[in-house]
Amino acid sequence: MADRTSSSITIKAGKAEIMEVIADLEAYPEWTSGVRFEVGGTGDDGRASRARMTISMGPINDTVDLTYTWDGDTAVRWETVGAGTMISNLHGSYLLAEAGDGTEVTYELAVDLKVSMIGMVKRKAEKRIIDSALKGLKRHVEG
Repeated sequence: MADRTSSSITIKAGKAEIMEVIADLEAYPEWTSGVRFEVGGTGDDGRASRARMTISMGPINDTVDLTYTWDGDTAVRWETVGAGTMISNLHGSYLLAEAGDGTEVTYELAVDLKVSMIGMVKRKAEKRIIDSALKGLKRHVEG
């Protein structure tokens, strides 16, 4: 598996409010660019258990099928169950922890590609995906 890229941001809201936004996969285009989801199944909690993600950001443009594991309002993890044409494996997570008057949200992402790409370029693309998502999530929740 690839090395993980991660970043954190503090959002002035509770974990439940933030996780509600994260769990609404089909609404992602409202607050982050380059990513769309189609939910393919939900668990007993009503949250996505499977989804198809289409990503179009920088050098990474592909569609993959993912499964999700939710840990209440504390964490969500996803992994590839159907590779795309560029992406062979994708693992990620949002981890939420109380932080003073808000919540620290950490986004971790690891992408394995079928195509050869310089490591620095791949990490830069991962970082761009993470930063876009975290900043968009903060604006959306706090706005």
